[in-house]
Amino acid sequence: MIRTTTMALAGLLLAGPALAQQAPSLMYSQPLAPAAVTAVQEKLRQAGSYTGRADGVWGPDSQAALERFQMSRGLQASGQLNQATAATLGLSPSDLLAAGPTAGPAPGTPAAQATEPLSQRAVRNVQRRLRVLGFYRGELDGAWGAGTQSAIERFQQGRGLQATGQLNPATISALGLDASNLEAPPR
Repeated sequence: MIRTTTMALAGLLLAGPALAQQAPSLMYSQPLAPAAVTAVQEKLRQAGSYTGRADGVWGPDSQAALERFQMSRGLQASGQLNQATAATLGLSPSDLLAAGPTAGPAPGTPAAQATEPLSQRAVRNVQRRLRVLGFYRGELDGAWGAGTQSAIERFQQGRGLQATGQLNPATISALGLDASNLEAPPR
């Protein structure tokens, strides 16, 4: 069985209003293709955190290497390949996601998590809402990039939410958006 890692990128836990009350640490995880996993492993090897083969298979050694890398660089040792970790490794999230089709959801990914990335229309709607609220100044391009990520983090900080930079039920609710349809206009 091919194992993949996940990258905590833009996304959403498709959940009902009852889940919006739960912990804000729920997030969307985008599975990475083996080619992207290989790139991450190679960067971890260059950084001296990984001694295994860069083979595109995400296993316990790769996971431990990622956590070691995060700790050695003063990053939150979440074990997730998040925006800050990718940037510190010198990897672009968009390049990682463009590396090709994935081999399926990562092991341990909760079944309730979304498996498809947000549509451009949904991202554009999130960007528009963040702009109206004064947190986003970028182009409404429907692409989840560093500007959108930072705007989400600032919004979360400003609302007293856990500043993960990820869309989760609490953040979606605070934005006034519909968790079941991010393409819908705000409430």
